[in-house]
Amino acid sequence: RDQWVNFPGAPTTDMFSIHSSFWDTKIGVGLLVTNDRIGIHNDFGTYGSFAYRIKMKPGTLSMGLQAGFNYIATDFTKLDLKDPLDDLLQGQVSAMNPNFGAGLYYVTTDNRTYLGLSVPYILNSEFIGSESVLSEAKRYRYYYAYGGTTFRASENIKLKPTLLVRMQAGAPLTFDIGFGAVFYDVMKIGTNYRLNDNIAFILDMALIEQLHIGYSYEYTLSEINQYSAGTHEIMINFRFKSERLHGKGVQCPAYY
Repeated sequence: RDQWVNFPGAPTTDMFSIHSSFWDTKIGVGLLVTNDRIGIHNDFGTYGSFAYRIKMKPGTLSMGLQAGFNYIATDFTKLDLKDPLDDLLQGQVSAMNPNFGAGLYYVTTDNRTYLGLSVPYILNSEFIGSESVLSEAKRYRYYYAYGGTTFRASENIKLKPTLLVRMQAGAPLTFDIGFGAVFYDVMKIGTNYRLNDNIAFILDMALIEQLHIGYSYEYTLSEINQYSAGTHEIMINFRFKSERLHGKGVQCPAYY
């Protein structure tokens, strides 16, 4: 993800995730690795996750936990300082911050409608834990509530509205509204609006059943759009089934 193109030091994000189900899909495990960069700051995170699914009528409830750490580093040598002798802005500082999160996810039996609640980072960790730096920057706890549904407009066209609400201490409530159309289970075209922030245009295609690629372009709605060429994001998704891990007869969940 390359945000606010043309801005020196603008945010960029790399993300890798892998996950699978076991024990007749009752258990899920996963690994998430992220690397966020903005200006002179770098945030590298690694988290493992575990989920347990309970089948009920008329759907399935999943309960998940994640735990890991963020390695935060700041390199003040990259700054062009007005006062090169400022003692607070010298050298490099870093910190290792453990954290954990939890969530609930419910999906109906027909996989058409889902609802979820999550708190990805429960601890309010400091970004830089160094006595030489006067900073009150923290990763404040935030909460997600989300949901969506799928319904058919015709035999070969599905419509998918979604809603994501984000709440964080000390910040105003914000939300995303998304809408997509899936054609022949091969291509998805959609848009997403984030309150007072941006509007995104999304394209996702299934090259083969196991391989999907996606692209989104975000147009910034604030005054930043006078200087930025927008935000670009690319996604690659590969799926495969292993009888050794998943058992015989278990189907991969529908992508769309």
